[in-house]
Amino acid sequence: MASGGGSKAGDSEDARVSRTRADVARAALEVLTTDGSDAVTHARVAEIAGYSKTTLYTHWPARIDLIAMAIESIGDMPHHDRTGVLRDDLIGELQVFRAGILEMRLDRVLSGMAEWASVEQMARIRNKVNTDGQHQMYEMLGELFTGSALDAAVSMLTGVVACPAIMFGTVPDDAVIEAAVDVVLTGHRGSRS
Repeated sequence: MASGGGSKAGDSEDARVSRTRADVARAALEVLTTDGSDAVTHARVAEIAGYSKTTLYTHWPARIDLIAMAIESIGDMPHHDRTGVLRDDLIGELQVFRAGILEMRLDRVLSGMAEWASVEQMARIRNKVNTDGQHQMYEMLGELFTGSALDAAVSMLTGVVACPAIMFGTVPDDAVIEAAVDVVLTGHRGSRS
């Protein structure tokens, strides 16, 4: 009786498939963030990942499959380490978000997503990015706002960074981030009076 022989082969195959997926996702993300969505082709991703085009076409037959995998491979968004001072924490979170856009080239990723992803892929990726990217902002602003006011406050603050990055290819400086936080916090103080 041989025990575990079949599982070893299965484990090594699973590891190989996982490694291939990770390599291709990394390569696709590199092409997407460096050269844009038009450059994400099977030939270019295969060249960077070190696999044949045939392998890529077999597992990811459409370009959108490569782009979606690249976007999904981004991983968790970075966050600010909270200090307990709400204004400082909100500013810090937006500065980390801004750095993420610049370092991870999220502007290109989001543009590529808007251009190539299906409605279902867009919804799945958008939900992941929003849930992961905004949960800390929701927690912090949840101390002041509820319901639609909370949603509006989170949208206003994250939009201060995301909108100019996507629409104009620029990100706000610290003064704009600080002003946006002050506007939201002042709005809360004004609503209590």
